[in-house]
Amino acid sequence: MSKFYTKLTSRLQKFIEAQKIFFVATAPISGRINLSPKGMDSFRVVNENRVLWLNVTGSGNETAAHLLENDRITMMFCAFEGAPNILRLYGKGKEIKEGDASWNELITLFPETPGTRQIFDITIDSAQTSCGMSIPFMEYKGERNQLNDWATAQGKEGIAQYWQDKNQTSIDGLPTNILE
Repeated sequence: MSKFYTKLTSRLQKFIEAQKIFFVATAPISGRINLSPKGMDSFRVVNENRVLWLNVTGSGNETAAHLLENDRITMMFCAFEGAPNILRLYGKGKEIKEGDASWNELITLFPETPGTRQIFDITIDSAQTSCGMSIPFMEYKGERNQLNDWATAQGKEGIAQYWQDKNQTSIDGLPTNILE
């Protein structure tokens, strides 16, 4: 039932673009595995072996900490409507922050989003599809605006303070280098 790919075919790219939610998993060498749902207009396929994910300020910064220590990352997309399908992307990721050489070029690929924290640049090693026949149908009703509203109310200075207070280390105490 499952099939592996060495690149993102046009069919897989179209599947990714149609999804409203995806999941990101990373892990340090030792410590907790992080698995988080992601939404908004925050994912881009650059080519058949490269994707970008725009990450916004949130309660933690686990992905950044994990990728500093261990660059492995997995993303998963599920079909909640239409034909059943699960797609996992396996790769190596790196963080790009404002001020990094490629930031100005890459940030233009995304809509302006309050609380933008970093872009993760992921090289895809392989992709795997599986049946997804056990995944329920779900109806998309729209985006939640609470995070954007919160970030807008904080302003740039409030977001910077939040990073200082809440985003400098992972839940296992690993550095995120958010302020470097």
